[in-house]
Amino acid sequence: MGDLSIITAIVIGVNVLISIKGFNDYSFFEKYKFNTGAVRRGEQIRVLSSGFLHVSTSHLFFNMLTLYFFAPIVISFLGNWEFVVIYLGSLILGNLLSYYFHKDEYHYTAVGASGAVSGILYAAILLYPDMSLYMFFIPVPIPAYIFGIGYLLYSIYGMRANNDNIGHDAHFGGAVGGYVITLLMVPALFQVNTLMVGLLAIPIVILFILNKTGRL
Repeated sequence: MGDLSIITAIVIGVNVLISIKGFNDYSFFEKYKFNTGAVRRGEQIRVLSSGFLHVSTSHLFFNMLTLYFFAPIVISFLGNWEFVVIYLGSLILGNLLSYYFHKDEYHYTAVGASGAVSGILYAAILLYPDMSLYMFFIPVPIPAYIFGIGYLLYSIYGMRANNDNIGHDAHFGGAVGGYVITLLMVPALFQVNTLMVGLLAIPIVILFILNKTGRL
């Protein structure tokens, strides 16, 4: 992890340049951030453009740092263009899930690459489930699939609680995007990693059930 390829550098560079533009140009930020009302008026470009804007340098830094660590896994298994497809697909699916849950909240706004990065993270876990992750506040390695499942379960909790400014639905939608697109690209994973495919689907099934039963 952490081998900066040209394509990863380009994606990070685009995020940095557009985010800096947004930091210094309020009208630019307002024009391209995700906003439910604007999307409903036909400004669908915001579903994509908002994923390259960030609210602060720390927001940008942590998203790009996560991307830096996990992008090489996806690229090494699938290739550069497949990585780009997963990144953009996860970004869009993350914002579409946000739109679904906030379609009647005309003033709802969001920015950030978190959905896209969540998709890359989940794709990396699906492709390399044996890897372990080290967290700053936990002194022992965590199996990647445990982290992935816990991450999405926490996102569901955040969506239900709705008591912070974090776009949990975009995170969840992005992760689902990474999961689905990776499986479409590598259907053999259903056979070689059947258990892992099933385990990583658990939070997705839980979200579906909660939504269908009106508890979300």
